[in-house]
Amino acid sequence: QVQLVESGGGSVQAGDSLRLSCAASGRTFRNYAVGWFRQAPGKEREFVCSIKRNGDSEYYADSVKGRFSIARDDPKNTAYLQMNSLKPEDTAVYYCAISCGAWGTPTKSYQYNYWGQGTQVSVSS
Repeated sequence: QVQLVESGGGSVQAGDSLRLSCAASGRTFRNYAVGWFRQAPGKEREFVCSIKRNGDSEYYADSVKGRFSIARDDPKNTAYLQMNSLKPEDTAVYYCAISCGAWGTPTKSYQYNYWGQGTQVSVSS
């Protein structure tokens, strides 16, 4: 079993930055790909970005490419999502997740086995 806890969300203005953290416990973090998803009110959960289990490859949704950056610190069992130049359309609950089976940078929800409880990000114009 794996427990994931996100933190770092909050309310900011357009153009600001936030860094989300995802702390994992229960299993060896470095063996798994990590992904970030988000869900806005009234919308389906959508993929944001993911990082390969060894950290040498990342993949981003077009909507965040060039603004968001994913990173992992395996000794600390923690992943990060650095969000710059935030826009009102980035407002959502952000979830981190880990994939036990994927080797690359998975982008689909069903590829992930464990999820955090989410952290709210609100961006005002």
